[in-house]
Amino acid sequence: MSNLAYTDDYKERFELIDGKIIMMSPRPRIAHSRALGNIFREFSIYLKGKKCEAFADGVDVYLDEKNHFIPDVMIICNKDIITDLNIQGAPDLVVEVLSPSTAKNDKGIKKDIYEKFGVKEYWIVNTVDKSVEVYLNNNGRFYLDNVYAYFTDEEIAENDALANDDKNKLTIYTDIKVSVCDNLVIKIKDIFENI
Repeated sequence: MSNLAYTDDYKERFELIDGKIIMMSPRPRIAHSRALGNIFREFSIYLKGKKCEAFADGVDVYLDEKNHFIPDVMIICNKDIITDLNIQGAPDLVVEVLSPSTAKNDKGIKKDIYEKFGVKEYWIVNTVDKSVEVYLNNNGRFYLDNVYAYFTDEEIAENDALANDDKNKLTIYTDIKVSVCDNLVIKIKDIFENI
């Protein structure tokens, strides 16, 4: 398949979602770029020399003739689906960083399509409220594993100082364990660094 997102006929980037051309934002916001860069950096450092490989924004994923996506970040463990031009099949993990123009699709139809094609783990990153929704695929269906929120060191210390029976005490998760890679743990504060 050719790289439709960058052909001469189409100077702007787009995705093909359920057979419909959906134009993508021409330029990501700084927070969007930082989040995807931070995640890609953490994935890449851990995966260096390992079986799986991380890819960042700009690499096309072809699930079928009607569904061609450009995820913000992904992990591929099956090297057979990597070609010189694109990815021909479902990534193991997909990360989408929300943009105002793509949020509805990322949380809706794209999530459903990733689920259908067997993506094992799907992250939705929100740079506004600094949260990450992690979905895991179980028997062909995504379920929400957890929502991870960023808290400053000061907020964590204040929360830790509360008595265990205090109704205001929160369960704060500071790390995300990546299910598709043994021992890969990403710190929430690293995802939202400089955001």
